[in-house]
Amino acid sequence: MGLSLPSLVLLLVCYLNVEETFGSGSSKCIARKFGHDSVVCECNSTYCDSVGSVTLPPVGHFSSYLSSMSGSRLEAGQGQVQVNSTAEGLRLTIVPHQKYQKIKGFGGAMTDAAAINILSLSSAAQDQLLRQYFSAEGIGYTVVRVPMASCDFSTRLYTYADTPGDYNLDGFKLAPEDVNMKIPLLQRAQALSPLPLSLMASAWSAPAWMKTNGALVGKGSLKGQPGGREHKTWAHYYIRFLEEYAKYNLTFWALTTGNEPSAGMMTNYSFQALGFTPREQRDWVSLDLGPAVHASAFPHTHVLILDDNRLLLPYWAKIVLSDVHAGRYVHGVAVHWYMDSFVPAEMTLGVTHHLYPEYYLFGTEACAGWNPLDRGVKLGSWRRAEQYAHDIIEDLNHYVVGWTDWNLALDHIGGPNWVKNYVDSTCHRGRTAGRLLQAADVLQHGPLQQVPVGGVPESGRVLQSGNRPGLLRLHQA
Repeated sequence: MGLSLPSLVLLLVCYLNVEETFGSGSSKCIARKFGHDSVVCECNSTYCDSVGSVTLPPVGHFSSYLSSMSGSRLEAGQGQVQVNSTAEGLRLTIVPHQKYQKIKGFGGAMTDAAAINILSLSSAAQDQLLRQYFSAEGIGYTVVRVPMASCDFSTRLYTYADTPGDYNLDGFKLAPEDVNMKIPLLQRAQALSPLPLSLMASAWSAPAWMKTNGALVGKGSLKGQPGGREHKTWAHYYIRFLEEYAKYNLTFWALTTGNEPSAGMMTNYSFQALGFTPREQRDWVSLDLGPAVHASAFPHTHVLILDDNRLLLPYWAKIVLSDVHAGRYVHGVAVHWYMDSFVPAEMTLGVTHHLYPEYYLFGTEACAGWNPLDRGVKLGSWRRAEQYAHDIIEDLNHYVVGWTDWNLALDHIGGPNWVKNYVDSTCHRGRTAGRLLQAADVLQHGPLQQVPVGGVPESGRVLQSGNRPGLLRLHQA
């Protein structure tokens, strides 16, 4: 199928680092410096810079928005597409018949910490933030990862079934953090979004009484074997979570088999974790989780395995997906960005895709400030924004269909976090009440998110080459 000129314009809008077509509703950044190499944009209850609504430029033209380390933030520009030109400038060659994956979406995580920080703002400032993330005038997030009970970005340790021996989960109950914070914010986000939100659930730990170490934290796995009482109860726990959220008209597109199962195999691990080997995960999906989801009121909920660092690929996928009994219940492989630099994307993501093309790859967690050599919050770090952009583009160029940031909002020190595992975020609540600071990282989501998902649902990647490095090979409807 040939590429029409309007589609070509859409491609240019995505590629130009400039990167988006906005409506007249866009507004400028109020820049603030915090001692790093760039600026953050300040929002308050009455004003926030905005990308505006997305529209296509006239046929034969492109619209661009420029962000720079010196402080430009999505500054508008326009130009005319020169077909087959030999002039200087950005040159792109499009091969529309060479198609790759369809893009599901982009988003972030509604952790307890994110909800606490958002709700600490004034009502008007809360609306500003939610509009920036989820509305057609913002960056149009469509994916939200929701922790099942507590994680490190909580203020306390809890699960939904803490009564020992409650194998029927008679005492299963959502926490105040769900009912009073996360659920109301998710409902408000859904009301702002022009598209249905794709909610994704991830659990950090089973209740302590189900685990070999008798604790939510540290090295520990489920007691017994897959197919046994604890494993079936843990699968039922997932279904009870889906049932309780459905009472609030919130349904989940996907669930993962558990956050970072490798962490639960580490001695003295400092916060919530549940260990699985790939063989244990394979058998739990085959014997317990998969049948439970299939027999539930939510049989179309996707199951994503791994939910851990991509350096575990393709090894993990080979063990789980090569088993026909487990593979029939699985839809995709979830990956985190930590330690991505240790192994090339082609050796992990690329090989996994080529081995198992029927299963999609999805980025489920990323944040800056996690590395001990580059720790904590750095407001205005352009280098961290570039890290985000590089990782998103690299993932998309290696068959990943979506990318999820970690906490939607944190405070000025990168919390709250009960174990003091403070990290960076794209949005921070400032020291001054009602003040919201948008880091440069969020700009990398907007250009990549808004056009392919907010503007053209189910967009896909096509082959493209150009005369500048680092170009994203994306999108044709």
